[in-house]
Amino acid sequence: MGKKGKMEVEVEVKSSAERFWSAIAESTELFPKALPQQFKSIRTLEGDGKSPGSLRLIQYAPGTPVVTFTKERIETMDEAGKTVSYSVVGGEMASFYSTFKATLRVAAAKKDDEEEEGALVTWAVEYEEKAPHEALDPALFTHAAAQTFRELDAYLLKN
Repeated sequence: MGKKGKMEVEVEVKSSAERFWSAIAESTELFPKALPQQFKSIRTLEGDGKSPGSLRLIQYAPGTPVVTFTKERIETMDEAGKTVSYSVVGGEMASFYSTFKATLRVAAAKKDDEEEEGALVTWAVEYEEKAPHEALDPALFTHAAAQTFRELDAYLLKN
């Protein structure tokens, strides 16, 4: 087996935690509309696309580096805690990683006077490479996730 690892990225957004989480929860429908430069389509293959066990097919926009599509299975969904985790089970990433599990959490950000101001979005991934030196650098995916959150925030602030 290949190398195991963990990576995490945090992004501060201006949208409220509630609004940003709602956008994440509705990503199947919203992402291709809000972020067409990244997402061609997201389809639910099994389940409702939101609850554990659901399987989604994500097709990335032409020109997206490295991957054209992924299949992901939702592992956990905690609405109250604004946390979702999912595993990649198909697509190009599955050919490089035997395990690729991501967890996304949205939390209210606080100012000095403890008023809510925006949100903190955390995306963490645990992975295991299939073979040494053949896997893609997972930093590519943390960078892409951070970019997605910033662009989604900009979309939400305009709409």
